[in-house]
Amino acid sequence: MSDDKPVFTDIERAIINRLQYGLPLTLTPYQDVADELGITEQQLLDQLKALLANGTLTRFGPMFHAGEMGGGLTLAAMRIPAEDYDRVTEQVNSFPEVAHNYRREHELNMWFVLATETPEGIADTIARIEALTGYPVYNMPKEQEFHVNLHFEI
Repeated sequence: MSDDKPVFTDIERAIINRLQYGLPLTLTPYQDVADELGITEQQLLDQLKALLANGTLTRFGPMFHAGEMGGGLTLAAMRIPAEDYDRVTEQVNSFPEVAHNYRREHELNMWFVLATETPEGIADTIARIEALTGYPVYNMPKEQEFHVNLHFEI
């Protein structure tokens, strides 16, 4: 039986664990994190590029709360037949408003987050996704927010 766990160097592990808590809001955030980790800023940036290039990280960037900035934010789901899933995934992901698109083992098998510049933008984006894909989008706006502060130590 093989162990499918990824193997990380000590510095990769330190970088991934540290950056899950965000960057400091300073003039030199990468330098400040590098100093904390005992490496150079260039080493930090090179490691981040390598982790993105090899697929260990799929995204690295800021996360903004659209709703608190006057925009719209919602969870959406779709019911997509298996034979059409790849095509629809590509179409849905082509919208800049779409984030965190995941396949689920459920009747509603595609779930994603929509973030728009205005609350009204949600309905417009859903209509455009439906027109492009030919499938209905189920809008599930949050009723209450819970912050679970989820981190994955490696």
